[in-house]
Amino acid sequence: MVRHFLNLSDAGGDAVAAMTNDAITRKAARVGMPKGQADQDAPLAGRVLAAIFEKNSTRTRVSFDMAMRQLGGSTMTLEAGSMQLGRGETIADTARVLSRMVDAIMIRTDDHAKIEELAAYATVPVINGLTDLSHPCQIMADLLTVIEHGKALPGLEVAWLGDGNNVLNSIVEAAGLMKFNVRIGVPEGYDCDQSFVAAAQAAGANVRVERDPVAAVAGADVVVTDTWISMGQAHAEAKLAAMEPYRVDAALMSHAKADALFLHCLPAHRGEEVTDAVIDGPRSVVWDEAENRIHAQKSVLRWAFGQL
Repeated sequence: MVRHFLNLSDAGGDAVAAMTNDAITRKAARVGMPKGQADQDAPLAGRVLAAIFEKNSTRTRVSFDMAMRQLGGSTMTLEAGSMQLGRGETIADTARVLSRMVDAIMIRTDDHAKIEELAAYATVPVINGLTDLSHPCQIMADLLTVIEHGKALPGLEVAWLGDGNNVLNSIVEAAGLMKFNVRIGVPEGYDCDQSFVAAAQAAGANVRVERDPVAAVAGADVVVTDTWISMGQAHAEAKLAAMEPYRVDAALMSHAKADALFLHCLPAHRGEEVTDAVIDGPRSVVWDEAENRIHAQKSVLRWAFGQL
């Protein structure tokens, strides 16, 4: 059966743990190596990933390309506007054609229904590089970053500040799978997808909304935020005004634990959702988090190919 990675639950908690362990091991084995040199075992030698971008990208684009190079494979980057998908070819037909030509497909798109349709008709693995609903590859990198900075996932207290977006949906999903807790600091009207919350709570995670940002952050092990205006959204003044109290600054971070980590999937709108003092400060691990997109996605790819 083809393994698709559309959401973290497609893999499950045991597989997520196996992927993070594999990522830690493979990252350590690369110390001192040129970034473009393949891993010694080159487990995806001869494999080709088609990477489709319907949304702009820096980290997803570069990290998947480097992940495939380091695994011994290669990447074919496709812009939606320059392929037939952008000229009216159906998603199903694109899936059928690409399945005959490449070994796996990664897509970064808007509507989650598109990736579900792509996976329904593809006979090779399909990986979610981002949709409006979820961003599982980002959260794999986040979990890896938290673990390598010495924090165990079970019982972890994670605080989210800002918009209830796709990244938050996947954090909540991860909480249910990996048994940690999430306090969601969001203004009224900007909550995340409640199906993710219900699933995580059913799995035993303590996931709750805190309208007071200080209450959300108090005693947290990890503080996470993201841009308030997501890609493709209009610059909404009302939304920005509602988000103001949730800006992560030094005063807000002071309510978290003394050794709390700060995460942001980037790009950051400095001065909006986070201040320079926090993102450039001693608790910030955002640059490790960005690099870890490569290492986490290498393990996602290996899982999709049945190697984990």
